[in-house]
Amino acid sequence: MSFQLVIAEKPSVAHSIAAVIGATEKQNGYWQGGGYLVSWCIGHLVSFAEADQYDEKYCKWRYEDLPILPQPWQFVVPDEKKQQFEVLRALLNRPDVDSVTAATDAGREGELIFRFVYQMAGCTKPVKRLWISSMEDAAIREGFANLRPDSDYDALYQSALCRAKADWLVGINATRLFSVLYHKTLTVGRVQTPTLKMLVDRDAKILRFQKEKYYTVGIQSGSLKADSERISDAETANSLKEKCTGTTTVCTSVKREKKTEQPPKLYDLTTLQREANRLFGFTAKQTLDYAQQLYEKKLLTYPRTDSQYLTEDMGQTAQHLVSDLLGLLPFAQGLGLTPEVGRILNSKKVSDHHAIIPTSEFVKQGFTGLAESESKLMNLVCSKLLCAIAAPHEYETVTAVFSCAGNEFTAKGKTVLVPGWKEIDQRFRSTLKADGEEEAESLNTLPELAEGQSFSVTANVSEHFTSPPKAYTEDTLLSAMEQAGAEDMLENSERKGLGTPATRAAILEKLVQMGFVQRKGKQLVPTKDGINLAVVLPESLTSPVLTAEWENRLTEIAKGNADPDEFMAEIEAQVHQLVKTYSCISADKQNLFQSERVIIGKCPRCGENVYEGKKNFYCGNRSCQFVMWKNDHFFEQRKKAFTPKIAAALLKNGKAKVKGLYSEKTGKIYDATVLLADTGDKYVNYRVERKE
Repeated sequence: MSFQLVIAEKPSVAHSIAAVIGATEKQNGYWQGGGYLVSWCIGHLVSFAEADQYDEKYCKWRYEDLPILPQPWQFVVPDEKKQQFEVLRALLNRPDVDSVTAATDAGREGELIFRFVYQMAGCTKPVKRLWISSMEDAAIREGFANLRPDSDYDALYQSALCRAKADWLVGINATRLFSVLYHKTLTVGRVQTPTLKMLVDRDAKILRFQKEKYYTVGIQSGSLKADSERISDAETANSLKEKCTGTTTVCTSVKREKKTEQPPKLYDLTTLQREANRLFGFTAKQTLDYAQQLYEKKLLTYPRTDSQYLTEDMGQTAQHLVSDLLGLLPFAQGLGLTPEVGRILNSKKVSDHHAIIPTSEFVKQGFTGLAESESKLMNLVCSKLLCAIAAPHEYETVTAVFSCAGNEFTAKGKTVLVPGWKEIDQRFRSTLKADGEEEAESLNTLPELAEGQSFSVTANVSEHFTSPPKAYTEDTLLSAMEQAGAEDMLENSERKGLGTPATRAAILEKLVQMGFVQRKGKQLVPTKDGINLAVVLPESLTSPVLTAEWENRLTEIAKGNADPDEFMAEIEAQVHQLVKTYSCISADKQNLFQSERVIIGKCPRCGENVYEGKKNFYCGNRSCQFVMWKNDHFFEQRKKAFTPKIAAALLKNGKAKVKGLYSEKTGKIYDATVLLADTGDKYVNYRVERKE
């Protein structure tokens, strides 16, 4: 009997697939049954080798060893993943396995994960590709009925390979180069560095901003209020107020305009991350994690998508979904909705995966058993689907201009004619607790007005200040990353901005983790090191435009319209140029990233300053050997942390009062005075003078 081997990206996904195709016998590292063997990767089972595996000299970071350009590239299986790799290698090479199905996530990264394992196992058997957008049983069955040759995805794999190699080359070389120059580990990345630069530029604009005071004069008659243009000085404003008080104003024009606001599109990953950040304060990574969990629970379609449409053959599915959701969602009860499903269907605007929508499995199960965060996200996706197929929002704006004391005053009003999709949106938002800070927009309805009408008015002056640009939140930064370089791109290029929907969350997390960016509430703010790094790096590494161009090229490679070798040659040339240009920097710049050393006291041997290090307190004079180790046996034995406060007292007085020492003999805690007994040897000694 021969088998078809199916390889998924994660154990949970393999289990779901196995259950549908009848592979129900659990084996060691795979499922078996119905002519199938179903196994899994654990994310990236095979990775690029580290630099030091090409040559031992790369263990040390030195300028003269740069650039590092692997030829040929080498691959490794990390120790903790070897066991599962060996399971896959054995299965791929089993004589009774005659074909392989790649069932890793249907996207650029998933393609790379599968191909690396397939190649590293030395397999040459024919491969078919499972490409699905939902983990529901019906979608899996349909996917297996329509498997495609994996060669159809060669261009996608080339694009993924180029991205991974480019990230390795720029990351390794630029990180080592600038770390060596500045004597501090400075992580540089092809996408993370331009993202950091955007945060730093915004921070600089906020710092440089100088608020300016201005005034407006308002006139009022009953419920009617109108305002003047901005006036720069108080004197002019007060003088106008005096002239208007108690006089008559005449309406010189009334302009009415009917406007239509079209329903929003469905969610792609970036718009879902942005809105979840705005409404719930979720980080981009949290939203992706929750969406992935819901996908694996079969309740949500594939989250890593950049499309906001469904394919044209999904009309019927969408229609059923909408009518089921109307009954399921509390905020949708009693809605008079005529779904216009055609508006969300457009096959041309769906590349790998359609927009994110709930599944019919969710309709059956509802919110039962979901964590609060998952429920919030499901509610958000459901309300977006209902909004997207609802009627447009129609309203009328009224702009009235008045003349008073030779000056113009304007009043604006708005009347809703057809609530349309906004009614659903407002119903949904009213169910949110205090998470969202967005208020429902206030409507200002003007009284009936006609040209030539006159009113007697009172007047007042109000003081205002210009406001600085706002710091980025994850919502606004994701939007800026998506738009990066857009104005510099050719009109017909497929704009991809910085990173991809699937990678942006990880980039933001890495910047925070590396200490270049910090979260302050919802705001993302660069740290001192982050600002310095963005300032010292060359434009080729910090320019969002250049990186957005690379991203655009990778998209073209995935479509088979650009040459991968040409792209890699350009990346290698950029790395060469970078190393050549930055061979040395001035001495004062070399200390830019050195943290200010904390002085603890004076050295008892030579009188120089003693500083706190990570693991010790050391003398600043290099020829002096004086050092006190934080993990000294004396303190560890007595279960006491050797704090800077104790060290300072020892240096100042030769002794320190220490509370809470532990006695190994008695097992009791006691207070005592500790003496610094320095004999000038390599190690410093301490002893207990007396118990308090």
